[in-house]
Amino acid sequence: MRLYINVDHVATVRQARRTDEPDPVRAAVLAELGGADGITVHLREDRRHIQDRDVDLLMRTARTPINLELAVTEGILELAEDWRPHQATLVPEKRQEVTTEGGLDVSAPSAGNIRNALERLHTAGIRTSLFIDPDPEVVRRAADLGPTAVELHTGEYANARDTHGIQEQLGRLRAATELARELGLAVHAGHGLTYENVMPVAAIPGCEELNIGHSVVSRSVLVGIERSVREMKELLLRASGA
Repeated sequence: MRLYINVDHVATVRQARRTDEPDPVRAAVLAELGGADGITVHLREDRRHIQDRDVDLLMRTARTPINLELAVTEGILELAEDWRPHQATLVPEKRQEVTTEGGLDVSAPSAGNIRNALERLHTAGIRTSLFIDPDPEVVRRAADLGPTAVELHTGEYANARDTHGIQEQLGRLRAATELARELGLAVHAGHGLTYENVMPVAAIPGCEELNIGHSVVSRSVLVGIERSVREMKELLLRASGA
């Protein structure tokens, strides 16, 4: 089980004052020291948090793989082709949303644009992933487009408030993971995962990578980012029996 730390919200704090601190690149270094297996950043079209400078520096300084989240837009795709991160995860993006609100639409007519983007990224030597809802039909459609992996959206699980709802959403995630693996895809998961709810997801057989940002960055305000990452990594290892 790999833990990728999303440092977007470090940049969110910086952009609130349009200054140079806190630096998400420095946060990434500390996250690596705390045991992160990789760093995730989402370069949005509106540049609300992560900036081009951040990704450029991360590509030159990070010791772990970079997972670049991006929408299927020409300008961002060109940057990804130039930077060549280890992995690119295609995600939906809306200007009015606070954070990503669900999985990518992989149905027609969006499918053609996604397929073309994946082909371009593969040509550049970049591992690819699609951020999708844990629905069987969506998993099948995603597999048809040819990514290396899918990242299952865990938002509905994270938002469930009673035992029945939590177990129902865990069941969806388990079934989607099993199906994706049968279709030859690697499986990742993320969105809304916290220290309180992460272990059942980390224990899902076949899920090999979690992307976690807000909860870790929030805790790092109190205890420091190295410790907050180390504590999250320990939970993942316990859940996976390592």
